[in-house]
Amino acid sequence: MSEVPHFVLYEHAAGYALMKVKEFEDAGLIVQEVDAAHADGYKFSQIVELASFDPFKNTEAALENCNSISEGLAHPDLTSFLQKSLPKKKKHVVLGINDSKLAGSLTEAFPDLKLVFGGVITEVKFDVHRVDNMVIQSIALLDQLDKDINLFGMRIREWYSYHYPELFRLAPDQYKYARLAVAILDRNKMAENENLENEILEILDNDAEKTAQVIEAARTSMGMDISDLDLENIKRFAARVSSLMEYRQQLHEYIKDRMDHCAPSLSALIGEQVGARLISHAGSLTNLAKYPASTVQILGAEKALFRALKTRSNTPKYGLLFHSSFIGKAGTKNKGRVSRYLANKCSIAARVDCFSETPVATYGEFLRQQVEDRLEYFTSGAVPKKNIDVMKEAEEAAVEVKEKVIKKKKKAAKKAKRLAEEAAIGATEAEAEVNEDAPKPKKKKKSKGGDE
Repeated sequence: MSEVPHFVLYEHAAGYALMKVKEFEDAGLIVQEVDAAHADGYKFSQIVELASFDPFKNTEAALENCNSISEGLAHPDLTSFLQKSLPKKKKHVVLGINDSKLAGSLTEAFPDLKLVFGGVITEVKFDVHRVDNMVIQSIALLDQLDKDINLFGMRIREWYSYHYPELFRLAPDQYKYARLAVAILDRNKMAENENLENEILEILDNDAEKTAQVIEAARTSMGMDISDLDLENIKRFAARVSSLMEYRQQLHEYIKDRMDHCAPSLSALIGEQVGARLISHAGSLTNLAKYPASTVQILGAEKALFRALKTRSNTPKYGLLFHSSFIGKAGTKNKGRVSRYLANKCSIAARVDCFSETPVATYGEFLRQQVEDRLEYFTSGAVPKKNIDVMKEAEEAAVEVKEKVIKKKKKAAKKAKRLAEEAAIGATEAEAEVNEDAPKPKKKKKSKGGDE
């Protein structure tokens, strides 16, 4: 061990701590043992000891020092602390610093001090939005797909109705209409396809009566005959529209899965689509959690709000929350009350999801039951449970669910680690086999003339 004293500067929200390293080799080389020693106070004290500690005077001083550290600047409090705590002969002292920028600032203040930094990565900005940015993009894509599918579906109906106009009435659903157009195509050649009836039956969800009506209407249709080239273009376009509708369904499932991970309580309360639109309109889940309930209530109705304020008329009662099923269930007189109550619960659910380490849907389920009880109260007058009692029940239920989720995550992490190790071993063995099978280079024989 070197005789040069080694110190480590530790910056904390409570103050500055200067640690003296007892065993430099143990602290710097054997990383696994040091990590294990962190959990044991006695073992850790054998490696380093506290040389000096300087707490911040108040919260304002703590904030100033933390801001300076994040910017890589040496605060006067830090320089005075090091001046008092370090030995007077600083030429023979080594000080370990976490941040390279801070080390550069301290070098100017202490030119004789040897500063080292390495093996530590600068703090990375944490994405507080979690995965809600994916939700924002996905719900925007879903809305665009709905518009495109509606437009393309109407185009298919108008195009294919020249040949088979009766199908518009028999198959009002756009997805089924597009699939039927691809399956039937030329109604005059239906007899050539033996499996056509089974295909139509499958498309119409095994409705035999509707299938018979489609086949009979195709035989007696008053539509015009069109060329094979036109039918081929209709087929291609209808197939594209069908694939778009299938992708739209997959995207909906993806949004549901993302919302279950990002905002499970909000999703359980008002549904994944309305919840995703609220997050998208607010900009992030964090912004939505910061909004008061009054803002959440009219989120999405800003134009109507400003128009009402300008004309001094009644302000809107709801924005995006209008698409929730609770507003539709409420009576005309109680829609404003239900909207205000629902916005309150949405605000609570968003905050629970945003600031929970392990968000679960338990709180959202209890909040949803509260909204349903409030609807029942407006209808029949049945008094619902008190909010404090419901929240106690939700908290007890959430603890059990969180434990299960944490166990499941640990199990999945162990499985992924095991699979990664097996894959690494397999790759190593395969590489070893390749090296064994490779022909060894032959040694060159020395010429006799060279010995002379």
